[in-house]
Amino acid sequence: MYHFFVDSSAITKENIQITGQDVNHIMNVLRLKAGEPLIISDGEGLEYRCVIEALTNEAIQCKIQSVDESISELPIQVTLYQGAPKQDKMEQVTQKCVELGVHEIVSVQMRRSIVKYEPSKALKKVQRWNGIAESAAKQSKRGMIPKVRGVLKWRELLTELEDYDKVIIPYENTRGMMGTKEVFQQLHHAKKIAVIIGPEGGFDPEEIEQLLSYDGELISLGNRILRTETAGMVFMAMLMYEIEEA
Repeated sequence: MYHFFVDSSAITKENIQITGQDVNHIMNVLRLKAGEPLIISDGEGLEYRCVIEALTNEAIQCKIQSVDESISELPIQVTLYQGAPKQDKMEQVTQKCVELGVHEIVSVQMRRSIVKYEPSKALKKVQRWNGIAESAAKQSKRGMIPKVRGVLKWRELLTELEDYDKVIIPYENTRGMMGTKEVFQQLHHAKKIAVIIGPEGGFDPEEIEQLLSYDGELISLGNRILRTETAGMVFMAMLMYEIEEA
């Protein structure tokens, strides 16, 4: 069943109206007709099972049949701070981590980041990443669309870390999965965590020292060296296995 998002203002007690780019997609790409079912999310955790009532070039009118809380969200809000990678790797990180349940993704310019974004180019990149996040959220039937922010400078990242219950740093120089398992077990009591992934060149030692001063916890993701675009996905998969109950 196809899945779409609308703003809560488009929802009434009995009906939902879909407008914007999704109208063309529903009518001319999916070629859906009146009477066909849809799942519509309000982006705030509610899912509406609906049937299409009427279609025009301006709007799709849907009849609400049932309302349920989304079961697709993790019980922990995870913000992934990704060291700015080169080429199109950020697109891959965004797509896959959204599928795996991340709450927010932030691109960060770190000392060893190879790519250096100009402000004008960074804005266009962030817009594209948010489009990818929305598509991935629809495909994986998320209850909300994760936001992609950036590109932050290192000092801007540090100012945000006090807002989290846990700050976790997968680090290639950390050995032993026992410590990783202990950290994951502690996450059952967390509500909001930050995960910080280094760029292709890895973390600078001074960056690690600064993160530890914010009570960051170093973990291993195994005995293999992972690419920067792989590390966040591995963390999210491990977290999902540890804390997801349903």
